Amino acid sequence: MTDPVDLDAWKALSAHHDEVKDVSLRELFAADDSRFDTFQLTAAGLFLDFSKNHITTRTHELLVSLAEACDVPARFERMFTGDIVNPTEHRPALHTALRNRSGQPVMVDGQDVMSDVRAVLTRLRTFSERVRDGSWTGFTGKPITDIVNIGIGGSDLGPLMAVEALAPFAHDRLKLHFVSNVDGSHIHSALSKVDPETTMFIVASKTFTTQETLTNAHSARSWFLDSHASRADISKHFVALSTNAEAVGEFGIDTRNMFGFWDWVGGRYSLWSAIGLPIILSIGMDRFEQFLQGAHDMDMHARTAPLKENMPVTLALLTVWYNNFWQAYSHLIAPYDQYLHRFPAYLQQLTMESNGKSVHVDGSPVQAATGPVVWGEPGTNGQHAYFQLLHQGTHLIPADFIMALESLNPIGIHQELLMANCFAQSEALMMGKNRDELAKEMRAAGASDEEIERLSGHRTFAGNRPSNTLLVQQMTPHALGALIALYEHKVFVEAAIWDINPFDQWGVELGKQLAKSIHAEIAEAATVKTHDASTNGLINRALKFKNLIA
Repeated sequence: MTDPVDLDAWKALSAHHDEVKDVSLRELFAADDSRFDTFQLTAAGLFLDFSKNHITTRTHELLVSLAEACDVPARFERMFTGDIVNPTEHRPALHTALRNRSGQPVMVDGQDVMSDVRAVLTRLRTFSERVRDGSWTGFTGKPITDIVNIGIGGSDLGPLMAVEALAPFAHDRLKLHFVSNVDGSHIHSALSKVDPETTMFIVASKTFTTQETLTNAHSARSWFLDSHASRADISKHFVALSTNAEAVGEFGIDTRNMFGFWDWVGGRYSLWSAIGLPIILSIGMDRFEQFLQGAHDMDMHARTAPLKENMPVTLALLTVWYNNFWQAYSHLIAPYDQYLHRFPAYLQQLTMESNGKSVHVDGSPVQAATGPVVWGEPGTNGQHAYFQLLHQGTHLIPADFIMALESLNPIGIHQELLMANCFAQSEALMMGKNRDELAKEMRAAGASDEEIERLSGHRTFAGNRPSNTLLVQQMTPHALGALIALYEHKVFVEAAIWDINPFDQWGVELGKQLAKSIHAEIAEAATVKTHDASTNGLINRALKFKNLIA
């Protein structure tokens, strides 16, 4: 293979960076009145302004040339058509098939998978409607009022994020709770809020062997049975999202209440599958299908739009531009929407588990930096916290601002203030405030020249900090689906350019393996000498603290 850094397109970008690195964003805007019109895109109901970036039309052309050199369109086709794009696990990655609304077949090993996908959706509709309309009752005949989803990783973050994001569309009787941490406080907290007679548990684990999930599930089952319910009653209160029917049955869950998915559904891409059951129970199947439609609309844009006009491709290329040519290894996600408060955490997993890789697809070491650190919180909260570092810190941190123009809860001037803050922050990051501007401002307030000089270093802002702004009319199920799919495809394109596999996650395995052996040693309650000095010391210190060893 040709390493990306050896491509002519990469070298051209490196030379171009040397030419433009000292040109400020202020200068770029001053030189081009049409810059906002030039660097904007629309897709699937989303609007992207990427004009506040360190790019010119030449930069954009060179970035698109890099995408062409890395064969991005062909890689998209391979993914969409069921080819093996996860070679280490020898699997396709067909989350796009889960939201395929076109009626077109999607083939895996010569078989159209769409009939199976539609069959699961039909079962999910039937089941969810019974829970939502109250005809599904618990062991004492009462309707279900609370749903506790027990999962971890993609079986938790995706559904949790979407349920929170779409809270204005939630069922007025059902309350959703999510448990993921093996820390007993998490399951205790959830159980303290619910009644065993009216609670349904969703155990989400593809293999039904995930340690954290099964530990929490067994604790939930014990709590349920301690409420004077019988083992036969488990079938009325527990359902499984899994492919391991034998283990599900052994747990006590009726396999008729098991909803499956497929090996070609990766965990962090699984909220479109049966893993999305909590979302369906919350917003209903009709709205879930609108959610799928939004993602499908973005899929069609990603698959068919020319690279220069392709929204996920553009966002991915900007990440590569900053990560690899500006050494900006961190990326902020700032949603100006309180319901999206878990969206940055969701994107952390999507991005960092997918592209936190150090070898190419063929196993050879990468020569360039791969996935950046992704982080964030709702925007206005961040303005009183980490935005200080964005504005006056020493790190260059590109940012994505996400704004819904119409609130789902219009109250007074709240939405106007929210929009004003969002747009002001992106402007402030770009423009900054120089010494002349500060002096004029302080003199108008009556400050002396001595005072201006004393504070100028503290109250000036370098500006020149890049950002994207994504706008949507309202954060509806369709809009959320499109937004998630946008970032999924962005991550895929980044991986295509870096030539890494975004669909495996071997990096999470080593800690799990070691935890099993350490757990056995803790249970044995004997002095441990099998690890390094630090780990031995920590384990033995813990055992001494618990009076299990002398």
